[in-house]
Amino acid sequence: MTDWLKAAQSQKEEYLNDLTTLIKIPSVRNDDEATPEYPLGPAPAQALKAFLEMAEQDGFRVKNIDNVAGFAEWGEGDETLAILAHLDVMPAGKGWETDPFNPVIKDGNLYGRGVSDDKGPGMAAYYALKYLKDHGAVFKQKVRFIVGTDEENDWTGMKRYFEVEPAPTYGFSPDAEFPLINGEKGQVSLLLDIDGGNEGEVVLKHFDSGLRFNMVPRDAEATIEAVDNEAVATAFTDFLDENPITGSIESDADGIKLTVVGKAAHGMEPEKGINAGTYLATFLKQFDIRGHAGDFIDFLASYLHLDTRVNHFNAAFATDKMGEMTMNAGILKFDQQAGGHIDMNFRYPEGITADEILNRIKPVAADHNFAISRAQGEVPHYVDADDPIVTTLLKAYVDQTDDQTAQAEVVGGGTYGRLMSRGVAFGALMPDTPNTMHQPNEFQPVDDLIKSMAIYMQAIHDLVVE
Repeated sequence: MTDWLKAAQSQKEEYLNDLTTLIKIPSVRNDDEATPEYPLGPAPAQALKAFLEMAEQDGFRVKNIDNVAGFAEWGEGDETLAILAHLDVMPAGKGWETDPFNPVIKDGNLYGRGVSDDKGPGMAAYYALKYLKDHGAVFKQKVRFIVGTDEENDWTGMKRYFEVEPAPTYGFSPDAEFPLINGEKGQVSLLLDIDGGNEGEVVLKHFDSGLRFNMVPRDAEATIEAVDNEAVATAFTDFLDENPITGSIESDADGIKLTVVGKAAHGMEPEKGINAGTYLATFLKQFDIRGHAGDFIDFLASYLHLDTRVNHFNAAFATDKMGEMTMNAGILKFDQQAGGHIDMNFRYPEGITADEILNRIKPVAADHNFAISRAQGEVPHYVDADDPIVTTLLKAYVDQTDDQTAQAEVVGGGTYGRLMSRGVAFGALMPDTPNTMHQPNEFQPVDDLIKSMAIYMQAIHDLVVE
């Protein structure tokens, strides 16, 4: 039997070099820099070009699809195994102890934006495929390593791929965690908008929290005008002392600026973060802020704060198969002239629809003078645990880790795996490794990344090698 871990370790230096090249590209979607040539901005396209150049030099057949997606291909056959990864990353945000786009290894951990989500795992899977090709494995099926450049937003790249290329037979996405994910909850964002305007003794001039809908806001700031600045400062200091946040207060020409720092987390598990925006709103609720500004603050403080299961809306929902519905309040903004906007992102199990979720939230939104709509989303996805894609991948994981308790699971995260009827998510976060995706100081242990490469080597071999 092949020693897959030894094989993976032989690729370590080259793998880390190529991974470093990709992490140094700050491939965050930027619509402000979008052009017809670069629909998602130049940085995601730069990462795509860099990867495809690597793959072409490694001997793969490659194709760039409109600078938003691409693939590296090997093998022949009527069936296609797809490995779906992404090259875009979340905004770095604040709180890093290292340069997020200059990866470093400290105490055996590799730090950088994308190390865990998804450049590190994606390149581990790519190197597994590359090793098999380079060592003469005879493939009985075609294998396509497909990369998108907009997974953290609306999947523009991968959706374009599926419009112009044939659908794979089956596949996996190395963009989650081990052992294996065969079920992904549905996803939808509810978009709430309110006009500007203030009444009351305290004026809310500006409120800003959140970078993306699928990220728990770490930072929040608000500017207010108050009659008694000293009383606000005293109350804010007490509030910081009593809650799991930090912050600051300062006066400027616009009024009093309040800043809160919480903890970022992936939007699929919002309870693991500390939402700075809802904490700041909770503090502000004690003051005489009325009008639409008051509606905005009350909605955040009374209904969104510490309620990731929407119990305050009487909207909680769960099933035995896929678990609880969760909600992340990811974007929270208000301007006294332009108005306010809230993005509530839901991850929901089978048995409820996006429209039903909207209808459960709508009465409270209407009471607070919000207009509410929903974005396009994804329905729940599930692959039977007896499907060979599940059993073969799980066996590879068990063989390489000796984790005899491993079972397929359902999560709230969304991966490219759901784009295939027989698609799953497979690694690369190990069960005992902290999940730092979408957070500052994102990292993966180097040994975990190499172990994941070994798992992918066996998995791909067992699926497609004669």
